[in-house]
Amino acid sequence: MKILLVDDEHLALSRLERMVGELGYEFVSVSSAVDALNEIKKTIFDMAILDINMPHISGIELAQKIRYTQGDCFIVFQTAFEEYALKAYELGAIGYITKPYSKEDLKHNITRALSYKKQKRKKFMSKNGNEYYLIDEDDIYYIKADLTEVIIRSSHGFSYYNKKISQMQNLLSNKFFKVHRSYIINLEKIKKMQTIEQSKIRFSFYGIDDKVESSKDGAKRFREYMQTLQSNTK
Repeated sequence: MKILLVDDEHLALSRLERMVGELGYEFVSVSSAVDALNEIKKTIFDMAILDINMPHISGIELAQKIRYTQGDCFIVFQTAFEEYALKAYELGAIGYITKPYSKEDLKHNITRALSYKKQKRKKFMSKNGNEYYLIDEDDIYYIKADLTEVIIRSSHGFSYYNKKISQMQNLLSNKFFKVHRSYIINLEKIKKMQTIEQSKIRFSFYGIDDKVESSKDGAKRFREYMQTLQSNTK
């Protein structure tokens, strides 16, 4: 596990470095959010331990950018204040430790990250302009390819996630099906299906007016998949 440590207070950062080192984990430490953003361009981190009160870019803002760029990175906040706890957990943080904390407190949060790492991701930090959304996969209607990113259609509207559509297939559960090289749909959100030209399928969804059309091959795979499901339930 590789951990990013960020704190603008020299003594606090040195103490954090010592504890993480004693626990036996590899880390990179920086004293500003700007330096942290430069590091995440070069290195993939499993976890980031962030101070919240930092000048220019706060730990909360930094966490949003990290989760958008490296969606699998677990976030732990460390701060002398408790007032940011709700916001931290809204961002999907797995830990919030108040200074001064012990090595055991730190170990507990890292251990939790290791256990979560074994589980399949179910939430995605997406972005629309300056707004970030922590989206549960159950809230996703469909996903559309967009160059090197994807567009997620959820109840929040449209937002961007920093993965290719081929990568998204490995992150989603089996309730999602790729009906086109550019579209993955949530099977549980389907309201109606209509056969159109070339035996393609047009999908409508509960709660939104959007429609997604399959490719010819995607429609064939979808029908075969549904037949398999029906056979297994007999």
